[in-house]
Amino acid sequence: MKISASIKSAFNQHQATVETNGAAKEMTIAVKPSGYGSSINGGELLLLSLATCFCNDIYREAAKRNMNITNVTVEITGEFGGEGEPGSNFRYTADVVADAPREAIDDLIKHTDRIAEIHNTLRKGLAITLQD
Repeated sequence: MKISASIKSAFNQHQATVETNGAAKEMTIAVKPSGYGSSINGGELLLLSLATCFCNDIYREAAKRNMNITNVTVEITGEFGGEGEPGSNFRYTADVVADAPREAIDDLIKHTDRIAEIHNTLRKGLAITLQD
């Protein structure tokens, strides 16, 4: 699966596009009050990415177990220091409501935590290269 994201930004314009295997989707993100850049910062989008991955994976893994999910709530927090410092203390909670016993739901949550791709990418660490 090939995934990409792009930003095109100018005064009072902010176009965000994501793409998976050639299927592009535009995302609406407001510009900053100054008119330049995104009103949402990268840390917020990173945490949203983690929450989205976990939520989507819960539904996928529940389907494999023939569990019917009626509600998923994922809350993620992290801390960022000064400019150039990496984030730390990333923690999350997940609440899942399903037509299954609590221990089966808890097992699903733990399993999903182990296999969530974005989580595992960050846990492993990765190189990010600026290309010329």
